[in-house]
Amino acid sequence: MQVVLASGNQGKLTELETLLAPLSLTLVSQGALGIDAPPEPFGTFVENALVKARHASRASGLPAIADDSGLAVDALAGAPGVHSARYAGAQASDADNNRKLIGALNNIEQRSAAFHSVLVFIEHPEDPCPTIAAGRWPGRIQDAPEGDGGFGYDPHFFVPSEGTTAAALPTGRKNLLSHRGKAAAALLAALTERFAAQP
Repeated sequence: MQVVLASGNQGKLTELETLLAPLSLTLVSQGALGIDAPPEPFGTFVENALVKARHASRASGLPAIADDSGLAVDALAGAPGVHSARYAGAQASDADNNRKLIGALNNIEQRSAAFHSVLVFIEHPEDPCPTIAAGRWPGRIQDAPEGDGGFGYDPHFFVPSEGTTAAALPTGRKNLLSHRGKAAAALLAALTERFAAQP
């Protein structure tokens, strides 16, 4: 089954191809199909994921998977939250966003944070029963970047159980622990059951 991924982020595409491999889906990014990203006007990850999935499915004529994810920092009242990818502005780079985050935490000792991911699958734009899965990955923010893997806030996201940042973890270990890994595992189980029930 060919499925459009409602994202142009190559990092997300690569991670989800690996995590959802048992389903034998052929994931194609909306960017590769010339589909622009829709507005994301909502304040929650699940609402924005649904908007993205419906938009990509409508534009492509394919089933869609959308991910809305981000970093919620306790001392910043959950920011950057749904604005994680554009925390420092609409065209911000990962470096810009990280610089703003570390600046916002200047002289703040409370550094607890969590990555959140919501994954949505729909068979068509008007699918009344979307499959929704979520994952959470707790950690804390450190000032100095560490590691050269991952993307986004990974170099500053310290994982206490591993003694290092998300960016320094081997890919397999990160996929097991991460918010997207947990959400993908839940989605994999839910879609396996959904597809098995279809005639």
